[in-house]
Amino acid sequence: MIVFYYLLAVNLIAFIIMGYDKTKAMHKERRVPEKRLFLIATIGGALGMLLGMRFFRHKTKHRSFTAGIPALLVLNAVLVMVWFGR
Repeated sequence: MIVFYYLLAVNLIAFIIMGYDKTKAMHKERRVPEKRLFLIATIGGALGMLLGMRFFRHKTKHRSFTAGIPALLVLNAVLVMVWFGR
């Protein structure tokens, strides 16, 4: 059950950070480093990051994000399945 809450929290954070970065980009302010965005996606937040990309229309022209985030989502899903033994 704790894994469920962890994934829920990290994906919510990923979604919010994507919106935050979009706002910063629109105002030409200091942004969230791409390395940090990928780190959040890697530790389980890939779904939230992908939904944030779509919802906020942010980073959708960056090949590293359009290919990397879905790949990390698959990796996240595989790790969850391994964790639960399926």
